[in-house]
Amino acid sequence: MKEIHNFSILERRQLGSRYFALVLGHGGRMQPVAPGQFVEVLVEGSRDVMLRRPISVHDVDEEKGTMTLLIQIVGNGTRKLAELGVGDKLNVVYPLGHGFTSDLRPQTSALLVGGGAGIAPLLHLSKVLKAKSVSCTILLGGRTAELIPVRDEFNPYGRLCIATDDGSMGHKGLVVEHPAFSESYDMIYTCGPTPMMKAVARSAAERGIRCEVSLENMMACGVGACLCCVTDTDDGHRCVCKDGPVFDISTMRKWYEK
Repeated sequence: MKEIHNFSILERRQLGSRYFALVLGHGGRMQPVAPGQFVEVLVEGSRDVMLRRPISVHDVDEEKGTMTLLIQIVGNGTRKLAELGVGDKLNVVYPLGHGFTSDLRPQTSALLVGGGAGIAPLLHLSKVLKAKSVSCTILLGGRTAELIPVRDEFNPYGRLCIATDDGSMGHKGLVVEHPAFSESYDMIYTCGPTPMMKAVARSAAERGIRCEVSLENMMACGVGACLCCVTDTDDGHRCVCKDGPVFDISTMRKWYEK
């Protein structure tokens, strides 16, 4: 069930020059948030930012009743959000969309592939999978090491692998070129730049591995009303915000073969 709350910012962390994290709480019981779901936040105090901004949920602490948003600074809206500090309020609609399938059997193996801001939803997913005794390999990529924030947060939840275009950390090259990518898995999850996700999806399809992709289309309303995030699937046009953002690639051949 969707809710709208004024959350308080309990903690703010600057993560290099491009990213920051906000830990939010509203003093009450939070709605359950599945890995891969997102929120829509209201950007107040800016005349040129009229629409809410969709942000992936990076982490959830059910005992404390908090959630963490990992935000990349890319435009006026996120720059305005970057000005917020501890004690400020943030109006949030949550939880939105359909998340990743996380009910894997114990002792199965999963590969989580993230790039850039697409790293965000994978931490919550890795924690949920570890709690189910799923063996996780977390493969994170970026142009440089600076563009792979919060990487150390993944260490408790699986084997961490890094790929950078410039070789500043880990394997030099794309995530699909990392040796860990070619290993055998029961499930692959991916979120990040579209070319990266399409490459991951094509490889998974060729290898017969089940795979889910989290699309990053522009999402203005979050509930399927404005139709600006529609994508073409094998089952017809679907709203990413309402029917996704996570899709099984078995319905996405039209998307990843383009």
